[in-house]
Amino acid sequence: MPTYDFDRIIDRRDTDSIKYDFAEEFGLPADALPMWVADMDFTAPPQVVAAARRAVDHGIFGYTGVKRDYYDAVTGWFTRRFGWTPEQDWVVYTPGVVFALSMAVRALTEPGDAVLIQPPVYRPFYQMVEKNGRRLVYSPLNYVNGRYAMDFDGFERAVEAHNVKMYILCSPHNPVGRVWTVEELRRVGDICRRHGVAVVSDEIHCDFTWPDHPHTPFIAAVPELRERTVLCTAPSKTFNLAGLQVSNLFIPGEAMRKAVQAEIERTGWSGLNNVGLAACKAAYREGDDWLDALKDYLSGNVAFLRDYLRERLPMLKLVEPEGTYLAWVDCSALGLAPRDLHDLVANKAHLWLDDGDIFGPEGEQFQRVVLACPRATLREGLDRLAEAIQGVGSRQ
Repeated sequence: MPTYDFDRIIDRRDTDSIKYDFAEEFGLPADALPMWVADMDFTAPPQVVAAARRAVDHGIFGYTGVKRDYYDAVTGWFTRRFGWTPEQDWVVYTPGVVFALSMAVRALTEPGDAVLIQPPVYRPFYQMVEKNGRRLVYSPLNYVNGRYAMDFDGFERAVEAHNVKMYILCSPHNPVGRVWTVEELRRVGDICRRHGVAVVSDEIHCDFTWPDHPHTPFIAAVPELRERTVLCTAPSKTFNLAGLQVSNLFIPGEAMRKAVQAEIERTGWSGLNNVGLAACKAAYREGDDWLDALKDYLSGNVAFLRDYLRERLPMLKLVEPEGTYLAWVDCSALGLAPRDLHDLVANKAHLWLDDGDIFGPEGEQFQRVVLACPRATLREGLDRLAEAIQGVGSRQ
């Protein structure tokens, strides 16, 4: 396997990076160390950079179309990595998964319809439902003994009580890091099947799972629901390509696929940009070795965080991640109100994390930490946090 240097510190400031260049606009100190938004502080794979460079060096950025080699690259990745081969006719490409969520909500439900989500969960789930005039229904995850699980009985009660039309699944789950088992997917899928609920499965983090927790695409786990499922994927998290705006939906049901495509057409969006197109094809054709090396490195970051908390910050509890490069840290033992927890992290530690309450009130005592960074950055962030917590303790 080639050697990749994930320890290299890359200066991302003054690149219009949301992660690095907008602290003051978000109300944080200018020198806050950013470990919040889910992009990585690593360059994309060399093969992907080379493909993008070829597209740039050509110098013409005209309209592009998608040909068979693109579909071969996308479906081939899922065959190799998951043992599951989606059909090329199922693929609907979009500029991003959040955009796709909005399109699915608009295409497959009516204004006022109920859409169920499982908090604490990715904030755009809330936004894309509410901004499109649908009703949010909650089936919160159960948090017991440091681990999250679905509340299947509560889920079904909510579906029945609110006549839920759509369920948005986060798989693997952001921010709590669960990788749902086939049994769990089948059980929740059976509830949706019995009650005629459409499923939109956001699987953007599917390539990041840790040992003994394999990811299973929802359509593979619950083939009986494939005519009623939209499965959302993208190379953006996996290969750090979010700015190139490429994602791919798998929609086996022809009626559902046509409805989503029609909604996309109503936005006026016409297709992928040529740099993103080239990068996606290269990533899915040639990115395996790089991803395997990256996962080894990120696994080391998880271990580093686990050991650091145990040795220096035992009052903070890591919710053991089964997937994603996100860490969900339970800060409840500090005994701070959410506003004071934010102040500790942002203004005393000068650390930019995601406050847990943006994922729902169930997350008020948590912080989400992005681990996709060089280990030296992770150490610096944790040292800042430890110093701030010790400072608070010394004043009490």
